Amino acid sequence: MKKMMKFLLPVFVPACLTACQAKSKGNAEVNEKPNVVIIYLDDLGYGDLSSYGASEIATPNIDNLANNGVRFTNGYASSATCTPSRYALLTGTYPWRNKDAKILPGTAPLLIGTDQPTLPKMMKANGYQTAVIGKWHLGLGTGVVNWNERVTPGPNEVGFDESYIMAATQDRVPTVYIDNGHVAGLDPNDPIEIDYDHNFEGKPTGKENPELLSMKWHHGHNSSIVNGIPRIGFMKGGESAKWSDIDMADHFLEKVKDYVKTHKDQPFFLYYAMQQPHVPRTPHPRFVGKSGMGPRGDVILEADWCIGEFMKTMKEEGLLDNTLIVFSSDNGPVLNDGYYDDAVEKLGKHKPTGALRGGKYSLFEAGTRVPFITYWKGRVQSQESDALVCQMDLMKSIASLIGAEAPKTDSENVLPALMGESKTGRESLIIEATSRTALRKGDWLMIPPYNGPAVSKQVNIELGNSKEFQLYNLKEDIAQQNNLAASNQAKLKEMYGEFIAVRGEKYKKTQKLKLK
Repeated sequence: MKKMMKFLLPVFVPACLTACQAKSKGNAEVNEKPNVVIIYLDDLGYGDLSSYGASEIATPNIDNLANNGVRFTNGYASSATCTPSRYALLTGTYPWRNKDAKILPGTAPLLIGTDQPTLPKMMKANGYQTAVIGKWHLGLGTGVVNWNERVTPGPNEVGFDESYIMAATQDRVPTVYIDNGHVAGLDPNDPIEIDYDHNFEGKPTGKENPELLSMKWHHGHNSSIVNGIPRIGFMKGGESAKWSDIDMADHFLEKVKDYVKTHKDQPFFLYYAMQQPHVPRTPHPRFVGKSGMGPRGDVILEADWCIGEFMKTMKEEGLLDNTLIVFSSDNGPVLNDGYYDDAVEKLGKHKPTGALRGGKYSLFEAGTRVPFITYWKGRVQSQESDALVCQMDLMKSIASLIGAEAPKTDSENVLPALMGESKTGRESLIIEATSRTALRKGDWLMIPPYNGPAVSKQVNIELGNSKEFQLYNLKEDIAQQNNLAASNQAKLKEMYGEFIAVRGEKYKKTQKLKLK
């Protein structure tokens, strides 16, 4: 036996070492190029998930990510509205640096410069296949768009190898899907025409033809009617290409599932931009009435189910061990945002903002503090974190993760916090709401004086406007009920000084802001 071992050892040991080294090298290669998936919801509030304290609605699939990953209590979108937040997410840059980074109409030109650094460009340059599926709302083209030809520039020109999107929002025309620049299913004999100022002769509208509506408009949404729903803007033609609203969630789900199945053999970056719970809320019949809170609650359940199905596919394809998943929302919640859909009447005890004040469009916390979760099976340990992180930081953090050089932007490297290895994130953050800005630093939030209504009458949300400075200690007063600006002038001056240092003296002169 000893003679046999003596004979086999010279053969067996090198073979074993080679196999072990190969395995080690394989794992290293896997870990060097993990897949990255961003799941991005639309208008989901801090209190809309059971993992974030909701007691009237259950979101088990999103909760599974939160309960087995890092659930951030201080996770932020850059802005309290959609377009600016998406701009920050993909560019790593504060949206207020771009004067056009506001809620865009469906005919707006591409907001991101084709020569501008972006997250997908960075991933692509480092060997990743990149895709966006879902809501875009960052503009398309350079001027007047011809929807009957390839629409360019768009997502493909700012770093995405593949794109399957809606141009803007579900409540805006054009109500069609765009597949790598081409309107999907378009009949060339029925060309699309879009106009945001004037209707086309003979075309019914929500304002003039209420008898044709299956959903009644409350404000703003009274132009062209598609599938019985009045929209923002006017559209003519493209009948064969128009989407089915109730099938939209399933449609995007099938696209993302197919994407991961066909790209599982190479590292990929997927931006899965879901439309829920933005208006018009059109749950599939499978989910109608399931929440007891009307369509808004139903589409949250629908979104949770979609994420569960997506995660099943990721598991079946053997991708979870090597994929970082980031879940968040583009801004805080809103109930009545243009349609009568019982979002207010059937709310019951549910609090979409949780304990926070404000909501979408607001400088108060509920405008930008949103659900923020990181999940990576076997790599990220389950925990709650109060680290201050922003979606804008994904650019530099992911660069650190994949060993890439990040472009110089406002993004900060908070990868240790995202991985659950540190409870420290960024020190401070400028938040934005409809071009108004404020400073979050440590436990404090400072809001400068702004003119304008205190409450939006259309959506019944406190906007954060006041003629006086506002200063809140969020650790002691998360509901922002105690303005400490007058009683803590030292902290106010400190916060204001840093705010101006970032925004610049020009901003100070423009706003004519002075401390007492």
